[in-house]
Amino acid sequence: MGATALLLSLDQFVKWVIATSLPRGEVMAISAWFNLVHVLNPGASFSFLADAGGWQRHALTAVGALVSVALAVLLWRGVRSRLESAAYVGLIGGALGNVADRLRIGAVVDYLDLHWRGMHWPAFNLADIFIVGSAALLMLASFGPRDDSREVGRGGAP
Repeated sequence: MGATALLLSLDQFVKWVIATSLPRGEVMAISAWFNLVHVLNPGASFSFLADAGGWQRHALTAVGALVSVALAVLLWRGVRSRLESAAYVGLIGGALGNVADRLRIGAVVDYLDLHWRGMHWPAFNLADIFIVGSAALLMLASFGPRDDSREVGRGGAP
């Protein structure tokens, strides 16, 4: 779980740097297609449920925490491969990064803004990258062979 703590800490550190150095709503142009921004997202991906009235904060926090606990239990029991293990670690680290924001300020700090010719992808953060990248790793791991030569994880269950 040290790797999970490292990802969570890295996510929270970058969000702290953004929050303390870039006023909310400001845009810092980095390139023709990339900006740093400081926005708060009270909803989920693509601001889904952002205007839901406040209940979503608690629901999304609970979902993130429960999924993280479930993945940690699966990881502890042992998973099929090191790739699957890395995916679980990234999913947990990313989910807890966004859960920490919701608990601390009631919304997720987003700061990465990709755009092209006036079209902007919704702002996102490092925790989101961990989640999406880990989901891709998990899909990739599902196509790989089962690693029966060693038990991956602490629990040792096959």
